[in-house]
Amino acid sequence: MSAQHVSLPDPTHLPNLPHLPPPDPLTSPVTGWTRAHWESIADRLLDALTPYASPGLAQYRLPGPPSHSGPWSDGLEGFARSFLLAAFRIAGSGGQRPALVERYAAGLATGTDPRSPDHWPAITDRSQPMVEAASVAIALHETRPWIWDRLDDRVRQRIADWLGGFVGAVVNDSNWRLFQVITEEFLASVGAPHSRAEIDAGLARLEDWYRGDGWYTDGDGRKFDYYNAWALHLYPVLWARIAGPRADPALVAGHRARLRSFLHDHQHFFGTDGAPVHQGRSLTYRFATTAPLWAGALADATPLPPGRTRRLASGTLKHFAERGVPDERGLLTLGWYKPFLPATQRYSGPASPYWASKAFLGLLLPADHPVWTAPEEPGPVEKGDVRLALPAPGWLLHSTAADGIVRLVNHGSDRLPPPPAEAQDSPHYARFAYSSATAPETPADRGPDNHLALLAPDGTPSPRGRIHPLGVDGARAASWHRAVLPGGGGGHRIETVSVVHGSWEVRVHRVDAPPGTPVREGGWAVADDTGPPAVRTGPGRALARRADGLTSALVGLHGWSDAEGTVAAAVGRNAYGHHSATPLLTLPSHPGGTCLLVTLVVLSADPRVPVTGARVQTAADASVEIRFPDGARETVP
Repeated sequence: MSAQHVSLPDPTHLPNLPHLPPPDPLTSPVTGWTRAHWESIADRLLDALTPYASPGLAQYRLPGPPSHSGPWSDGLEGFARSFLLAAFRIAGSGGQRPALVERYAAGLATGTDPRSPDHWPAITDRSQPMVEAASVAIALHETRPWIWDRLDDRVRQRIADWLGGFVGAVVNDSNWRLFQVITEEFLASVGAPHSRAEIDAGLARLEDWYRGDGWYTDGDGRKFDYYNAWALHLYPVLWARIAGPRADPALVAGHRARLRSFLHDHQHFFGTDGAPVHQGRSLTYRFATTAPLWAGALADATPLPPGRTRRLASGTLKHFAERGVPDERGLLTLGWYKPFLPATQRYSGPASPYWASKAFLGLLLPADHPVWTAPEEPGPVEKGDVRLALPAPGWLLHSTAADGIVRLVNHGSDRLPPPPAEAQDSPHYARFAYSSATAPETPADRGPDNHLALLAPDGTPSPRGRIHPLGVDGARAASWHRAVLPGGGGGHRIETVSVVHGSWEVRVHRVDAPPGTPVREGGWAVADDTGPPAVRTGPGRALARRADGLTSALVGLHGWSDAEGTVAAAVGRNAYGHHSATPLLTLPSHPGGTCLLVTLVVLSADPRVPVTGARVQTAADASVEIRFPDGARETVP
């Protein structure tokens, strides 16, 4: 059974969702949730927005700090992203949502009327309305019989003119290229001016970013995260729906094959409790992580049984619902569970979380489709321990059935543009590991968790910076980075090999540093709202344990003989809870040259998992033999 990672309310009584239907244990023996639950939450989200609508219904001005684009653009964002949700609800009901049809038809008319005080900002080079235009285009296509086909000709012309701002405009060279593809393909579908060359160029650019096994980088560099899930795989599926016979069948088949390959991996990113692995940017989109699961079913491009698709998707939606998402007003806030601005970016406005609407893509599938009618099947982590090498992003996943936790070891994704761009850290990319039960400490310069740093005389830690992958294979993943200290010139090479087994990870570091330099390593940060985690420390070891048993431990196995274990406590720095704690080991003085440090890193909610008993042995050829606490052995050459 999976351990509960935070204190939960009674799942049959959720004050933020008072009208949920009863669970169905026959067709949904794992989650109890059905299509009716998805429809109920969609309706709750849409109804809750009405108090924040502008007079002409073209903008939704939600409470919260504005994005860097400003309130005018944020208001459009509220309309466009909620229109996506409304479209899935309208189309999924066969148009039997007349109030939604009228509401969004009215918003389209006023939003594109330059004389209206509600009108939308224009689509200009690299502007935020480009993002929102794609959602408007998708929603218009999916609701075409009920909205577009019934709009006045003058309104249709104004919409086409507004969307047409994309034609000839400069687009950010990232997943934004697909916003142009989607928008201009919709224009083509209604006979409006568009550029086939721009559509083809955007699709061709996607090919440049493909790294194999279903994985894309989001633009040049090593930018691997959930944008694979809710953008780079999703938009090609939606483009093919809009393009129809205009789409190249070979290209569509290629996209489908890649999505199938990606879903083979993506299904492993969800813990037993439904939590996705907490890594990357835009995490405030939350259950949008489930969008490609539905896209695979929609495009007949999934290796997953239909009952597993629904179990994973419903499990994630239910996970957030049981933890207060949406909030008591029915709104999606800027955060993870509760509002938490350090998990957001400059482009995040009050309505940004409504990209979570993509999670409701499954409503486009009819109610009698097998993903809605087949009995739920367990997810991968529920059936046994998993160890999965992902060479393209440089990741290694290991999950444990006993506690339902998924852990991601990161030796490949840093979200940095290629050199000579400056190598800056982000807490959601620079850590050695992420999981479904924890979040990194923020901001980056204050988070010691899952990081090995050289310490400057004033205690400032070196960043990880650019990650240089050395390979992922079986139970091992490796990389190196250059630790730069203030005034330290070109920096010092730190090479790390991670070896995983069950709940354990052993990190083998070869650390170059000047003599006398302190070296610090951090374990997992565990967080809770109910109070500070309990701590235990000693020579070469440190542990933090939450009240529910979730435990983070760090044990020095080699090279840490002079290190004293400590625990760094923090308040308000973690998306998983107000109080957080990170076990630390600090070597007071590096001997100079290259030093071998070996550390056992543990994250577990299973009380049977020991945090002691691991051993290492070094050989003359510099290889390291690891003996895990259960006796399993691995060798690092």
